[in-house]
Amino acid sequence: MTLRLRWAAVGGLLGAMLPALALAADACPDANADRLDRYRAGPACWPAIQVDASVDARPLGPLPPTPKVDRALRDLGETLFFDPRLSGSGQIACASCHDPEWGWADGRQVPYGHDRQRGRRNTPSVANAAFQQAQFWDGRAATLREQVLMPIANPEEMHGTPDGAVASINAVPGYAPLVRDAFGEATLNPERLADALAAYLTTVVTGPTRFDLFYGGDADALSEAEIRGLDLFRTSAGCMNCHHGPLFTDGQFHNLGLHFYGRKNEDQGRYAATGRKQDMGAFKTPGLRNVMATAPWMHNGKFTKMHGILSLYNAGGVHPRPKGAEQDDPLFPVTSPLLKPLRLSQTDLADLEAFLHSLDNQKTPYFKIPDLPR
Repeated sequence: MTLRLRWAAVGGLLGAMLPALALAADACPDANADRLDRYRAGPACWPAIQVDASVDARPLGPLPPTPKVDRALRDLGETLFFDPRLSGSGQIACASCHDPEWGWADGRQVPYGHDRQRGRRNTPSVANAAFQQAQFWDGRAATLREQVLMPIANPEEMHGTPDGAVASINAVPGYAPLVRDAFGEATLNPERLADALAAYLTTVVTGPTRFDLFYGGDADALSEAEIRGLDLFRTSAGCMNCHHGPLFTDGQFHNLGLHFYGRKNEDQGRYAATGRKQDMGAFKTPGLRNVMATAPWMHNGKFTKMHGILSLYNAGGVHPRPKGAEQDDPLFPVTSPLLKPLRLSQTDLADLEAFLHSLDNQKTPYFKIPDLPR
């Protein structure tokens, strides 16, 4: 059975907005007006973005409508997401590492899995995963249905198997009505397990932000520092080379020089999934919605302060150079050419960080963990 998912039409909504934006552009402040006033006048009046010539950046904006899924399938997936009986030990649930109270991540540098084994990569938030082009830091799963079963089978994570997980669930009488409502019969199998978990994750999206209010016309939704940060983000800070579109990510993979190639903490990133030389040490660009709630950051969780990340980009990233025998190594990673010294001031960095706070959920919704069937 395929996931019963219906995407809301986004093209018509955007098409309806274009005439209004064109009319608004006619009322924009003069190009020589105060830059903050140009932003307060609305997106049609914002200065042009600044990105490298190789980048086809999409405009920032609100998220598209949440995809629609079958309610019974979604409810089953939610219950399964919080049930540790999916793991080999019966002690680790999907939500053990993707906790709604931690921005759908876990607040740790790296997660703890089966028998308290430490993972190698920081837990990414699963919020907005349905909008992503690929899953995991290295993109090894193309779809949510493919992704959701991998942690169950990973011996360092949930240390189980999809067959073992569904056997555990089918042995619980209280699951039969939920499974029957979703599939018409009371037996779960790995394919149905993937359908249900993917359906639930499709509905896990970040909430509205103050940036969204500002974009929608509330000129007072952002402070002056946040507007200056938005301006830097779109222009001289170069953030939109990789963080653009409604998700604030290009969905691509970039090498920031943090791969530790040839050293103790080496992580080959995307290369391990594709075997392509250009992917050595590259990792997926994370979306920035609600980013301040998901510290620590980067694929290895090494950054606990956003100022540290902004300083890294301000310096132009990390550019390791091959030494000795490494000079003849054809796989030695090359840091992305999109990273260049920016020469931003400390005030600029503070404004950028202020803007990132405007991408937080405006309100944290009340969340009740579902009761597990018995």
